[in-house]
Amino acid sequence: MFKKILIANRGEIACRVAATARRLGVKTVAVYSDADASAKHVAACDEAVHIGGSAPKESYLRWEAILAAAQATGAQAIHPGYGFLSENEDFANACAAAGLVFIGPPASAIKDMGLKAESKRLMEQAQVPLVPGYHGANQDPALLQAEADRIGYPVLIKASAGGGGKGMRAVDKSEDFAAALASCKREAINSFGDDAVLIEKYVQRPRHIEIQVFGDTHGHCVYLFERDCSVQRRHQKVLEEAPAPGMTPELRARMGEAAVAAARAVNYVGAGTVEFIVEQPGGYEHPEQMKFYFMEMNTRLQVEHPVTEAITGLDLVEWQLRVASGEPLPLTQDQLQIAGHAIEARICAENPDNQFLPATGTLHVYRKPAHSSFQRADVRVDDGVREGDTISPFYDSMVAKLIVHGDTREQALARLDEALAQTHIVGLATNVQFLRHVVRSDAFAQAQLDTALIQREQAVLFQQQPVSLPLAVAAAVAQTLVQERATQGQDPFSHTDGWRSHGVFTRRFAFDDGDAHLPVTLAYLHDGALRLTVGAGEGAVTGPLTFQAQAPTEAGAWALHVAFAGDSTRATVHMQGERAHVFTPRGARQVVEVDLLAHSGDSGAEGGRLTAPMPGKVVSFAVQAGDKVSKGQPLAVMEAMKMEHTIAAPADGEVVELLYAPGDQVAEGAELLKLASA
Repeated sequence: MFKKILIANRGEIACRVAATARRLGVKTVAVYSDADASAKHVAACDEAVHIGGSAPKESYLRWEAILAAAQATGAQAIHPGYGFLSENEDFANACAAAGLVFIGPPASAIKDMGLKAESKRLMEQAQVPLVPGYHGANQDPALLQAEADRIGYPVLIKASAGGGGKGMRAVDKSEDFAAALASCKREAINSFGDDAVLIEKYVQRPRHIEIQVFGDTHGHCVYLFERDCSVQRRHQKVLEEAPAPGMTPELRARMGEAAVAAARAVNYVGAGTVEFIVEQPGGYEHPEQMKFYFMEMNTRLQVEHPVTEAITGLDLVEWQLRVASGEPLPLTQDQLQIAGHAIEARICAENPDNQFLPATGTLHVYRKPAHSSFQRADVRVDDGVREGDTISPFYDSMVAKLIVHGDTREQALARLDEALAQTHIVGLATNVQFLRHVVRSDAFAQAQLDTALIQREQAVLFQQQPVSLPLAVAAAVAQTLVQERATQGQDPFSHTDGWRSHGVFTRRFAFDDGDAHLPVTLAYLHDGALRLTVGAGEGAVTGPLTFQAQAPTEAGAWALHVAFAGDSTRATVHMQGERAHVFTPRGARQVVEVDLLAHSGDSGAEGGRLTAPMPGKVVSFAVQAGDKVSKGQPLAVMEAMKMEHTIAAPADGEVVELLYAPGDQVAEGAELLKLASA
């Protein structure tokens, strides 16, 4: 076993590798960029070396600086994690040339599987089923268009050197192909330095099922069963589970054996994942009719590896370290067994109600459910951030991975929903509540899985408000009253309990739920009771307000039980300025307690301009000054958090001026162009 390794990555995977290394008595070296100087993964390792600027090209992709850091600290091996350099053939070769062990497959395997067209050819020779498509070297756009027309729409354009959903577009009709191809190539060259693409038939209602494989230097290779990764948005995974629902033992064996054949075809060593697209010709009710086709092989550890660890009770990072140090695989195929069911939810900084637009900001509140670490824990959290950390625009948007394990899928689903309910994040938009909507949906609960589940179930999954506005306001008012009482002194004249020797004292609040101003009154009755009225006129909701408060769960937030207007709930309210973040077992909601005096001088929002919805880089403009545009027309493309985002016209108008040029970095809220109303 190694004595010291360098982890050439950041965030949760760097922390994850460091934890196993520490358990095995292996020292670790972290590398970090300017933006990550105080990051959690730096503190998790025994040593740390600064390698450059905040952008990945200035730090985590500078393999010369990483090799120098390894040599300077006496590391014997480098663990690449996933992303960045994990599937970089040149980096693997450079490690070997520097006398360092690359904790991953041979460079030749990375090369063979990294170019999707070449991997398809190899899989065909290994008799692994393939999806019909074009995998040739000729990248002439006219030829690619002709091949897509020949295959028949819909087709999928995929970056040949890609992964993680980048450089991938589904195209429904021939006239949309050219624009989608150009966008794919741009994203591919920025992410992978290679704009070659392949084209495949887009399988209708497919499932995405992958097989975890492991090989060693002694000629052994096994599969550690499957993971279903069908629930996706923008071709990126949202929820993963193991084993795959509806998987028959016969199909599991055939897919596992095909995955091992794929790995053996490239003399694979270490952890890898063979990804299959699975067709369901008989629908969800007939899983025995499923057909599978090779999609690609990821020559690294996957983000979703914890669900495999949960059902097998194994530490896959430990297996990586042991295999890389020359040891044989710890178990044979016959010794591997499945126990229970596991699901992983990716908690990301993004706004699901705004096309999953990535978010940046500070984790002012970051509260996690009670959890353990690794293997078969009922609840596990893998993260690389702490409360107070900043989610920056330089890296991907994932905040944490929440993994649950149960004896059955139903038990795992219940645990996941409860754990998500206990996850409180304040400071930036996240997908936590959206994940709860997915987990609670009939389609997911009944395992009606395919890669279009989110799109198909939009009416159920988006814009849900499981907590009523009156109850959320009642919880926010209760939080205010509890805080006031907790901070009052002994002077009776400082009390704000509303007591009067005669008459009824009425206190006024103002709330905003994002759509409308909401007047609120609280009456202190003679018997000590509180009567709350939310709203005005016929739509007003009024009734007694009661609440009980326990000791504060953390600074500024109390565990409350609130009852109002025939509804009640447990709630925790986190205040961020005027915004009250109300978390309950049934869901969460935000309301703004408006200080009318503080906002008396505010002016209306400006019109006639378009601003950047997030920090990022301007990729291109689709218009020029003087162009007339219509509502919904694409105006510009921005790149942030490794993804492209299209900025569309909010209304008909005329472009007055472009304020930036392609390649410029812009801050969130920066005005990109001026648009005059039609």
